[in-house]
Amino acid sequence: MSTFKGFLREDGAVGVRNHILVLSTVVCANVVAERVARRVQGAVAFCHTNGCGQIGEDLSQTIRTLAGIGRNPNVFGTLIVSLGCEGVAACDILNDLARNRKNIELVTIQECGGTSGAIRQGERILRGWQKEWKNQKRVPCQLKDLTVGLECGGSDTSSGIAANPVMGYVSDRVVSMGGKVILSETTEMIGAEHLLAARTTNGVLAKKLLDFVKKTEDSAKAMKVDLRGTQPTPGNIKGGLTTIEEKSLGCLAKAGHSRIVEVVGYAEQPTKQGLIVMDTPGYDVESVTGMLAGGAQIFLFSTGRGTPVGCPIAPVIKVTGNPRTAERMRENIDLDASGLTLGRQSIEEIGDGLFTLLRKTASGRKTASERLGHTEASITRIGPSV
Repeated sequence: MSTFKGFLREDGAVGVRNHILVLSTVVCANVVAERVARRVQGAVAFCHTNGCGQIGEDLSQTIRTLAGIGRNPNVFGTLIVSLGCEGVAACDILNDLARNRKNIELVTIQECGGTSGAIRQGERILRGWQKEWKNQKRVPCQLKDLTVGLECGGSDTSSGIAANPVMGYVSDRVVSMGGKVILSETTEMIGAEHLLAARTTNGVLAKKLLDFVKKTEDSAKAMKVDLRGTQPTPGNIKGGLTTIEEKSLGCLAKAGHSRIVEVVGYAEQPTKQGLIVMDTPGYDVESVTGMLAGGAQIFLFSTGRGTPVGCPIAPVIKVTGNPRTAERMRENIDLDASGLTLGRQSIEEIGDGLFTLLRKTASGRKTASERLGHTEASITRIGPSV
């Protein structure tokens, strides 16, 4: 089937969840955002450590990310919580979001007389949205309306031979139905970037992709680390991955065999349907946040060693190809793909199961990370604090 039941937004986007978002613009506003969200049913806070002490493209990237998260189709309405003197221009985010959405408001702590006043005002605003929020109903939607983010973390050898190929099978199916799929983690393209570049639809995209990989390598070298031929993550080493090239080959398997139609920067909104590459760190929490800001409503996340990471406003489906992890961390795992590792099932058999799970999750089925309350989030940085 090529349908699921989602929430239709006024701008034509389709959400798989119906969250009221309390969006902190700066670390100084996090406590207020969290406390407002706790007081109102359906509300969730997005908090981070950025928003001030940033300049240039680093600040612009944070603003782009915050606006993109507020624009995500899983969001019913957004309350922006600002301190009032931070680097991020809260009014710019407000105006950006208000162009296409109606339930957008701003609370400024310094203008409310402090923490308690801002919490009271924020709560009043959200309670005013409650009736409309409760009346939102799921309606039949097409899979072409989905943007699926691909991620891997806590990897081991089973990720590359089982979980990631299964996700690649589903990725190809979503693309074939007209949906968007985002492949991230530029660090985990090093050593295999030529294989991805060969899958782009033109030379301009290939160059852009290769430039992103070079930039990532150069950043590591500035820290006096050459990533090629090494493996910087202790957990990956314990899982049997000895080099970044091995990790990269496994990472690429998540993207199946589709052609790459677009290459975008961190937190940028893709404009085309199909397989997209986004420039993100390998650090999974920052990578997921970038794709979330780029419009991903749902994530497929492979993990060989096991990781509980979730997301504040989008479901994260955890897939493992390691039978020990499937047993030891079963409360965190949504799909056990170890039948492929053990030679008992095919990619197609497990992939069909994951595709069905994707549709059910998009229609409202809770993931393990949602049931356990995992809402980790972080925005990547590209410059020093000032």
